[in-house]
Amino acid sequence: MQKYFHNLGEKIIVAILTISGTVTSLTVLLIVFFLFKEGLGIFSMSPVTEGTVIAVNNRNPVTSLSASQLKEISDQNITNWQEVGGLDAPIKIFRLDDITDYFTEDQLGADFEFMPQRINEVVVKDPHILAFFPDEYISKDFGGRQLQLANITVWDFLAGREWYPTISPAVRMGVLPLILGTLWVSFGAILIALPLGLATAIYMAEIASNRVRGILKPIIELLAGIPSVVFGFFGLVVIVPLIQDIFGLPVGETALAGSVILGIMALPTIISVSEDAMRTTPRAMKEASLALGASKWQTIYKVIIPYSISGISTAAILGIGRAIGETMAVLMVTGNASVIPDTFLEPVRTIPATIAAELGEAPQGGIHYKALFALGCILFLLTLIINVTVDLVSAKNKANR
Repeated sequence: MQKYFHNLGEKIIVAILTISGTVTSLTVLLIVFFLFKEGLGIFSMSPVTEGTVIAVNNRNPVTSLSASQLKEISDQNITNWQEVGGLDAPIKIFRLDDITDYFTEDQLGADFEFMPQRINEVVVKDPHILAFFPDEYISKDFGGRQLQLANITVWDFLAGREWYPTISPAVRMGVLPLILGTLWVSFGAILIALPLGLATAIYMAEIASNRVRGILKPIIELLAGIPSVVFGFFGLVVIVPLIQDIFGLPVGETALAGSVILGIMALPTIISVSEDAMRTTPRAMKEASLALGASKWQTIYKVIIPYSISGISTAAILGIGRAIGETMAVLMVTGNASVIPDTFLEPVRTIPATIAAELGEAPQGGIHYKALFALGCILFLLTLIINVTVDLVSAKNKANR
């Protein structure tokens, strides 16, 4: 193509456009590379809370515990070493706060300078102890044995049902509630937005006069330009109390509230894309249907909708993409409870809301930080699947024409 550009100015413009496209493409690739580099790092890390030592007596035959077993022990659901492969003896949990049950303040030192030695004495003395304490208090001649937990696996991460990224002594990084919460809210939003959006698109494309369409079109486009935080405030003030009163719930921050808000936010995309698809129906097809005796409504649902079904499918998929990636509005109205939902009347937490709420508090480079980037990878893959689906549907739409 460069042979068509003769003067210096045109060649400079071509060079600028080429450089701009190259830089943009490389930037996107570098962002994706950085995202996956940070996110995949979680699978090379132990779930032990950073700066924590988990230790047992040297005579204890247990050499390793899983993060789930450790949590069950901490919650007193497992109380005997035999349940985790040890001897038939009760598990005696020791935490740093328990040190005063063994030693006086004078024995610990004015500045706790004797704390490492005292902890060592406790662990060495009791063969059934399970000790949790900061690594700054481990002595150089520590007589116990530190337990190593296995690294987090992909299956544990994706199928885990508990999201406790800051729990001590071992974190729980199960993202299944977050994935299901995201899909649950998005699915509800599409159930609300698709019928309303399709009905509005049919009205604007085939029924409304040019004057009415000229009024509605800017209003719908204005709806798309409203910041998401404004939708969140609207949901918090209007939708949440309304749901709470209608269903008699203790709180109104539920998946349903998130679905309603996201449904409203997805309407402009669904309406615009669906209307454009319907208006591309050849005039000859409409007139032929009417000439054969079909009514206006029969022509709409037997000719126009089937012809534009690919465009309508594209609108629905784009609406899902809009719902999946939304952050602030969902963060404000869904309750942010990382549990697997059974109904739309329960609080949920989505992936974007989790990243927004927790990234600022996660220590850089730590396991919590890596886990949030891994959530970003999952969100990226979900949106990538949606975009690829849109391209396939659009290509099919062009082929059918």
